[in-house]
This record gives sequence, C-alpha cells and structure tokens, in this order.
Amino acid sequence: MTTTRQNGSLYTSIQDNIATIEFGHPASNSFPSELLDRLAKEFKILSDNNSVAIIVLKSEGEKAFCAGASFDELIAIENLEQGKQFFAGFANAINAMRVCTKLIVGRVQGKTVGGGVGLAAACDYVLATEAAAIKLSELTIGIGPFVIAPAVQRKIGLAAFSELTLEATHWKNAYWAKEKGLYAKVLENTKELDIALEHFTKKLASYNTQALLAMKKVLWEQTEHWGDLLLERAKTSGALVLSEATKKALAKFSN
Repeated sequence: MTTTRQNGSLYTSIQDNIATIEFGHPASNSFPSELLDRLAKEFKILSDNNSVAIIVLKSEGEKAFCAGASFDELIAIENLEQGKQFFAGFANAINAMRVCTKLIVGRVQGKTVGGGVGLAAACDYVLATEAAAIKLSELTIGIGPFVIAPAVQRKIGLAAFSELTLEATHWKNAYWAKEKGLYAKVLENTKELDIALEHFTKKLASYNTQALLAMKKVLWEQTEHWGDLLLERAKTSGALVLSEATKKALAKFSN
C-alpha cells in the first residue's frame, strides 16, 4: 500500500529493539517540508528511546525510494526566507540523523534523486536493490545539491560527488553507488533485500548497545560544524532559487 495523503505519511514501528521508520508520499516518495520536519523529530525521539538499539529507514512501495524535495513547494518560493526554510528541511533531517545516538540502516528499493541521495548518504549502512539508481539533477534547474553535499561527499568522496553532480541528467546505477561507497550491498530484488535486511539488523541489534553508541560517535567524528554549515548551504540554495535562470528552468519543468 502507498499513501494518498497530500502531505505524505510517516510511521514508526519497534520490534526486537529495532525501530523502523517508513515514509511515503504519492509523488514518488518525495518530501514536503512538513514530512521532513516529522522525520527529523522522529530521529530525535528514537535517539532518546532506550528500548531502541538501531533504526531502519525505508519508504513505501516497490518503486522510487525518494524523489527528493517537493517540487510544488519549490516552485512556490517567493522570497529568501521561504527559500532558506524550504532547503533547511533536508539540512535538519540530515543533522538529526548525524546526531542521533542510534546507528541508522537504510533500505533503498528504487530510484533516488536529490535530497533522497542525501538521506541515503546520512545512513550508517545501506542495503539496496539493483533498481536503486541515483541522480543529482539540481544543476538542471539552476540550483545545486549544496545542502546534501557534505553527507554525500563524506560517503563517496569528492571525485565521485563531482561526477554525480556535474552529470546532472545521468542516472548512476546501484553498482556504481556500491563501488563508490554509498551502498554496502546490492541485492537482486526487494524480496532478497528484505531477507538481507532482517538478517543484518537482527545481528546488529544483538551487539553491546554501548559499543553501538560509541561506534556511531566514531563514524561521525569531525562533523560537529554541520549544524551551522548545512543551514548556510540552505541559504545559498534559497537565494539561487529566486534567480531568473532558475525561475525559467522551473517554469519549463512545471509545464
């Protein structure tokens, strides 16, 4: 089942010390601001929940994992403050994942664009299917993946991030993403994905909780400045979206 709610859906279930956050939106699991805010808050709640050892992040359906930010909200931006607030959505979600005390395992079943690539990069371990191609298409509409850049570059390196960003109309397949370090494993289909996910998460959740907490801190060392950095990047994107070039590009896409 996939949600038909205009603002999307987000549900959390906890079983055997594993919390699963599942998000969905009728527009290929894209994120309106309200849903991003709920996601960031959910990571904070689970971070403080002592009955949770690890977190799984997944999306609804069999197709796209995440189509990034809400296009409707993007084209509705009228001033710098609105622009900054819009792009701060993914900044806040990624920072919530960064400071979350629990390790986060991503389940990526399909294509992923823009901010969705940022969410995958902010996971500590990602399992994906062969259908999980990725693309950063921001340059095609006159902006860039500035907010998610630190998270993506941290995972795949500057050279691969450059390639992914500058080839803005090209999909990179799941094996490219695995080779570069975004995905840990690529499975043939969603059935195999879920078998591997269950096996891996049960094993991970059985380890010493204190060791898992300490490992999370080690994995995110030297990112303490991201609290300010990502919001500064949101301001950059917010200004660019008001430019004449971007308005023209968005008009073409909306038509």
